[in-house]
Amino acid sequence: MTRAAIPLIGRLLQAVWLSVRRFNDKNGFVMSSHVAMSLMLALFPFVLFTVALAGALSQDYVTNELIDLIFGAWPKDVADPIISELRAVLAGAGSGVITLGGILAIYFASNGVAAVRAAMNMAYHDEDRWPFWKTRLLCFALVIAGGAAILAIAAVEVVLPVYTQLVSERTDVDVSEWLSVDRLRWTFTVAVPVGTVALAHLILPTRRHSLAQILPGVVLTLALWSAGGWGFSIYIAQFATYSATYAGLAGAMAALIFLYLCSAMLIFGAEFNGALIDLRNGDGDNGGRGR
Repeated sequence: MTRAAIPLIGRLLQAVWLSVRRFNDKNGFVMSSHVAMSLMLALFPFVLFTVALAGALSQDYVTNELIDLIFGAWPKDVADPIISELRAVLAGAGSGVITLGGILAIYFASNGVAAVRAAMNMAYHDEDRWPFWKTRLLCFALVIAGGAAILAIAAVEVVLPVYTQLVSERTDVDVSEWLSVDRLRWTFTVAVPVGTVALAHLILPTRRHSLAQILPGVVLTLALWSAGGWGFSIYIAQFATYSATYAGLAGAMAALIFLYLCSAMLIFGAEFNGALIDLRNGDGDNGGRGR
């Protein structure tokens, strides 16, 4: 280990300890429950509207791809009950899901984005001076852009097999081996949470931070999400008794607790970035008090 690496590791450990203190002082777990509940209320209407719209535009060709894309990074035992309920609702859904239901879905989804924005501002100890209309417009824009991006990715997964077959027939190169749907789907499954966390740090806080400033917290959040998802899936499969305790609400409770853990990890990653920024500025001790 080089001499330069020792101060770096020491600063990272100091930032972790400062992040734990700040997370506790700012009632991070309480804020995590608020974010989780807001996301839970936003998730089902948004997914329902997006999948219903995709099915109407493509005659249900991209429905499965869209569901796999949205819930691909979730633990299987958590995602399966939500997907089952989603398919049951879609089977009897009418055009209202796309019209009035779509407007309500966008509004509820924007509330979830607003909750994450408030948590990020607290973590970076930024004062939110934006007026209500500006904040709400940003949340609306991000929801619409996110839905459009998910639809575009699902469309690519549908069109890709046709494209690779056409290229393979016209050339001597079998592109389907290295440009397969499974490989592309795995790439998108990884890219969606990575892009979501990065954008949450870049766009949502009132004060803009550079990529170098947000990258440590993004990497930490993704690592915690990966380990937490793996651990939570084992807990659900082996130890949890949600079915006996909550009966028909077991799937919703498992999803809510999963979102709660993910929210706490996201906020902790932002606190980690804020701690690193203050330590670089020589304000590590003061930055953890009174903010």
